[in-house]
Amino acid sequence: MRAALRPWHADDAFVLSAVMLQASDLHVQVGESDLSTPLLAKRFIDEALRSDERARHWAIVWEEEVVGNVSLSAIERRHGTCWASYWTVPRARGRGLAARALAGAAQWAFERDLYRVELGHRTNNPASCAVARRAGFPVEGLEREKLRYGEERFDVELHARLRTDPTPPIAALALLENP
Repeated sequence: MRAALRPWHADDAFVLSAVMLQASDLHVQVGESDLSTPLLAKRFIDEALRSDERARHWAIVWEEEVVGNVSLSAIERRHGTCWASYWTVPRARGRGLAARALAGAAQWAFERDLYRVELGHRTNNPASCAVARRAGFPVEGLEREKLRYGEERFDVELHARLRTDPTPPIAALALLENP
């Protein structure tokens, strides 16, 4: 299986739009943005998935196809922290790609003198918890009813990995291009 991380490209808009139309559970991962057309998806890539000093976004590529995203946002140099997020399309789930992508993103952060990578997931999402744990992110706590989708509120379990923590025993996805 050939898998890697790379920056998002404008020509990924067709794939991103198709993915969002097929996987209804991913709408919360894009801030409920409308990605129903390639033009809207291209705008989202240009605006929301643009990497700069405060955020890095990588497409997860598997067998030459984009199957997900891993991001580091809220990069804060004074304290050396950032926030991680990730998603994969349904057909790529269960293959360890998200955990390997998260491990690759954390490695990128630690190589750039960040000290702490944080993340959170809804407690009703055990797959996301498994991704975090496999990538070396232990549980740190619970934020009660933090997120709201529609009228429903969700508890969020917090995880973090420190630069001084042991490297997890998985092969981190490599970056094909450095943004």
